[in-house]
Amino acid sequence: MTDIDMIEAARLRIGRRALYTPLLSSPFLDEIAGRRVFVKPECLQRTGSFKFRGAWSAVSALDPETRSRGVLAVSSGNHAQGVALAARMHGIAAVIVMPSDAPRSKIENTRAYGAEVVLYDRLTEDRDLLGARLAEERRLSLIRPFDEPLVIAGQGTVGLEIAEQAREEDISSADVLVCCGGGGLTSGIALALEARAPGLTARPVEPAGFDDTARSLKSGRIERNEAMGGSVCDAIVTPQPGNITFPITSRLCGPGLVVTDEEALRAMVLAFNRLRIVVEPGGAVALAAALFRKDEITADTVIAVCSGGNVDPDVFADALTRYGD
Repeated sequence: MTDIDMIEAARLRIGRRALYTPLLSSPFLDEIAGRRVFVKPECLQRTGSFKFRGAWSAVSALDPETRSRGVLAVSSGNHAQGVALAARMHGIAAVIVMPSDAPRSKIENTRAYGAEVVLYDRLTEDRDLLGARLAEERRLSLIRPFDEPLVIAGQGTVGLEIAEQAREEDISSADVLVCCGGGGLTSGIALALEARAPGLTARPVEPAGFDDTARSLKSGRIERNEAMGGSVCDAIVTPQPGNITFPITSRLCGPGLVVTDEEALRAMVLAFNRLRIVVEPGGAVALAAALFRKDEITADTVIAVCSGGNVDPDVFADALTRYGD
């Protein structure tokens, strides 16, 4: 199981390969939220999302002989790109199983990093069965997107940075809002905060209709989503919380928050207009909760993790047209 020692070890393996992303703020965003809001822009990370951290952590931890055979990942895009780049930097092959309806830019970027992309229909095909078959046939190491201790450890390095930056900003108490799919980033941050900044509480944020983690935290057992697609927040649409991540989030996280697709798009536009960062819808839900769910937050300070910025240009342009100032 992932612990703080694994997270610290992942940080050493990652070194300077991942960017140390800053904390950003804007008085305008503070005014909307009614409290101090800081943004951790992992959309500025290599490959455009936090996923590079977990990918490098997992790939770099493989023994050299196993790693030389190559790796495989199943992902709608951000994990795909993270694994593809980590594999390329290690000089090994990568096969990525992606849904055919994933954003075009994510598919193209994954191929540009040198990976072989295998597309599937998420409504009629089982991605996990397809991935398992390919991994066995080609003797590839499967790098799971969230339910993998080494991946969680890599994502936990975001939490280590938040803890350090909170001390620099004299923040001793805050809600840390995290865009949540399967829970790898949320659980990794929660573990890091428990050890390095116990006054900060991680809270998962999800899109409406895909709030499996929020419902699971409330019921105390893993809940599954009925739908498998249909949200503009495609990057964080998953069937259910992970078997490894959920025990961590249920022990350490505050209640989940849920926002609409429209609120995610509005937050995306505000992030661009006020912070000059490009965030994808799924990566903007944490900021959306900070801005539009103020009555569900009691902390005086909020740190929102903008987890990714790989948005298709047409989606971004449409959001700017609809919700721009």
